[in-house]
Amino acid sequence: MKKAILATKVGMTQIFSEDGTLTPVTVLQAGPCVVTQVKTVENDGYSAVQVGFVDKREKLVTKPLKGHFDKAGVSYKRYIKEFKFDNAEEYSVKDEIKADVFAAGDKVDATAISKGKGFQGAIKRHGQHRGPMAHGSKFHRHAGSNGSATTPGRVFKGKKMPGQMGHVKVTVQNLEVVRVDAEAGLILVKGSVPGPKKALVTLRETVKSGK
Repeated sequence: MKKAILATKVGMTQIFSEDGTLTPVTVLQAGPCVVTQVKTVENDGYSAVQVGFVDKREKLVTKPLKGHFDKAGVSYKRYIKEFKFDNAEEYSVKDEIKADVFAAGDKVDATAISKGKGFQGAIKRHGQHRGPMAHGSKFHRHAGSNGSATTPGRVFKGKKMPGQMGHVKVTVQNLEVVRVDAEAGLILVKGSVPGPKKALVTLRETVKSGK
């Protein structure tokens, strides 16, 4: 991996190309990400670049992190993440990674925490069918049988049942970068990206070939 950046989700809109084609896009406020530490094989056992994103007030920063940022000589950041770049040794502390690291036509993978939908039943959570809605039916939106009694005498792991839905780490692969506004720090990605508005999104160059 050679390119990656942290961003926040602004929302969705649509743009028109020169030939009039309409494209739905997700607008991401990408960077600037400041390099807070460069990890090397000699000191840390592996090579990586640690970056910080979104400024944070000093009173909200813990003492260990405050010392870490002060040592790097950068402002206090809300988010910290490591990227294992192939060219990590080319980076230095205080370097900035901006939206122009990507260009129109690049293929990226977007990772974020999906929207939480609370406790949901089996119909909404897993797409199961309901029973008859007539008055005589005792089976409407129930999940149905969970397992046998004596054998095996338990519910198998992985059984699709009601429970917490959403709020999990989701990655959408092979998305296309439609437009990059370097001055405003915006990246427009074709299609939808996981997470609600203002969610933290990690953009990496795709691991797929993108046929």
